[in-house]
Amino acid sequence: IGAGKMGKLVIKHLVAKGCTKMVVVKRSEERVAAIRVEMPDVQIIYKPLPEMLACPAEADVIFTSTASESLLFKKENVQALPPVGSGVGGVRRFIDISVPRNVGSCISELENAKVYNVDDLKEVVAANKEDRLRKAMEAQAIITEEIKEFEAWRDSLETVPTIKKLRGYAERLRVAELEKCLSKMNPDLSKKDKRAVDDLSRGILNKLLHGPMQHLRCDESKGRTLNETLENMHELNRMFSLETLENM
Repeated sequence: IGAGKMGKLVIKHLVAKGCTKMVVVKRSEERVAAIRVEMPDVQIIYKPLPEMLACPAEADVIFTSTASESLLFKKENVQALPPVGSGVGGVRRFIDISVPRNVGSCISELENAKVYNVDDLKEVVAANKEDRLRKAMEAQAIITEEIKEFEAWRDSLETVPTIKKLRGYAERLRVAELEKCLSKMNPDLSKKDKRAVDDLSRGILNKLLHGPMQHLRCDESKGRTLNETLENMHELNRMFSLETLENM
């Protein structure tokens, strides 16, 4: 009831929620016709103001948004209406967004009717705002944690060249020492035995490198911060002169 600024907003929101048919009560049809042009896919039925009290008989939900100084719906008006279907809980709902009010609050005393006014809507808005704020804070906490993890991962990439250099340096030493060892052994040594010696040297190397490699990976779950990881990287670089080695 009413097709002014607020009434038009109500219509737009109803359409956005999937409503395709509604009755609009207005003193004249001119503004309703303009809304029809804007929303050609929606069936908007115009009813003149004298038919206002009869219109709710065919509706489950009634919105009021007029400049009327007096109540449009009183308890006795709603009491005379036919019951609504069980699909909406048997309750006819009046959403009164008018100031002053167009619908008597005493209508809610009826078993089959419920009135929501601007004050009720303010409570809903406040509750929604509080809920959105809480969710925003939760989202911010998640974002902050993800940023922290991303920055730690990004900064930890600084250790990748050191890991490659250390492994390359150790592998060259292993191969050189393995060749020395094999050259001193029986030249008739079988491929199987040579492979066993090679596997042994690889196993020893991997076990020796395991500790240093772990300390080059940032893992706060094990009490190892990024700063500690970077300190370990610099220490290994100095210890093995890795800065002078070509990046492997």
